[in-house]
Amino acid sequence: MQSIIQNGIHMKTVFEYQNVNTSNYLEAFALKRLEKLGNKYPFVIRADVFFKKEEKDVEKGNICGIRLSLPGPRIYASSDEVSFEYAINNTIRDLKDQLSKRKEKLYKKIT
Repeated sequence: MQSIIQNGIHMKTVFEYQNVNTSNYLEAFALKRLEKLGNKYPFVIRADVFFKKEEKDVEKGNICGIRLSLPGPRIYASSDEVSFEYAINNTIRDLKDQLSKRKEKLYKKIT
């Protein structure tokens, strides 16, 4: 488990691998993107990152799923791409959309 420190707040990050060897490169790549996400949305508490290799899919088969814990229900997104880097980027993009909507709801309740 790793932690990202953002504005004095820790976001815990857990990585899980299925049919994929553990990779420091993939973890660093994902952490860099998650750090940007955490800086923009400081209410994110934890990220669970899943890497899975689907052997049956010849063209794609590199799956990245990310589950974020934050106030209210958790959010989840995943992508199946030709590389794990593309899958991470697409998953983060989908999470940004969900977080933007969640942030709007949180601030509407406050005001």
